[in-house]
Amino acid sequence: MKAKKVLFINQEIAPYVPDSEMSLMGNQLPHMMQESGCEIRTFMPKWGNINERRGQLHEVIRLSGMNLIIDDTDHPLIIKVASIPVSRIQVYFIDNDDYFMKRRMTEDEEGKEYEDNGERAIFFARGVLETVKKLRWVPDVIHCQGWMSAVVPLYIKKAYHDEPSFADTKVVTSLFSSPFKGILDTNFKKCLEFKNVKPKLLSAYNDTFDFFELSKMAIDYSDGVIEATPKVNKELMAYADKCKMPLLRYENRDEAGRYTAFYDSLF
Repeated sequence: MKAKKVLFINQEIAPYVPDSEMSLMGNQLPHMMQESGCEIRTFMPKWGNINERRGQLHEVIRLSGMNLIIDDTDHPLIIKVASIPVSRIQVYFIDNDDYFMKRRMTEDEEGKEYEDNGERAIFFARGVLETVKKLRWVPDVIHCQGWMSAVVPLYIKKAYHDEPSFADTKVVTSLFSSPFKGILDTNFKKCLEFKNVKPKLLSAYNDTFDFFELSKMAIDYSDGVIEATPKVNKELMAYADKCKMPLLRYENRDEAGRYTAFYDSLF
C-alpha cells in the first residue's frame, strides 16, 4: 500500500510564526508532499501571537462549536483556516479563548513556561482529531511535528483506534531539539485520561512529565520516527532504537522521495 493521504499536525508553520527549523519544516514538507501527488491536510495551534488579519484567517463555522472536556471543564473548540502564500496550502488552526487567545507558544512574554502547557497539548490533539472526523477525511499517515502534537499517537492508538477515520492510519513522529526545560502541569496524567486511555495504561510513565517523558510516550505509540534535526536528544534516539522503531535518520536535505518511501515502508 502507498500513502496517498497525509495529515500533518504541526506545532509551528512559517510564515504564521517566526522562522525556525520546525516552522520551516512545517511549511515545506506539506508542500513537497502535495507536489509529489499526495493529498494533504495541515493543522497547527492558533497561537495568540499570530496576526489573524495579516494571515487572513477566518473562522469555519460549520467545524466550530464543539466542547471538549478536559479536567472536568468544558472548553469550546474554534476552527479557523487560511492559505499559505505561494503554495496555497490550506492550514486549519485550532483555537480556544483559554488556551491560545492572547497567549504565545511555550513561554509568556517574560520567558516563563505556561503552567497548563500539558492541557493545551491535549486540547490541540483532540481538537485536530475531532475536526478530521467532521471533515470525513481518512488519512493514511498522520505526521506529528513538535511537542504540541506528542499526545496524538497515544490517542490514535488507544482512544480513536475504532474510529473509521483512523482505523488503518499509521502515525509518524518527527523529533526536534528540546523546546522546553521545565515540566508539564502536575495534573497532566489525569487530564490525559480519555476513553480507553486509563490510569493503568499511563502507569508506565512518570507522574512528572518533562520533555523526555512526553517524547518517549509519543515514540511508544508511533509506527515510525524521523530524526528531523541533528540536535535531537541522543537519549531519545537511543530509546527509539531500543524500541526497534522504524527510523528515518537526519540528512542535510529534504526530498519528497525520502518521506514517501518511509511512509510506504510502514504498511
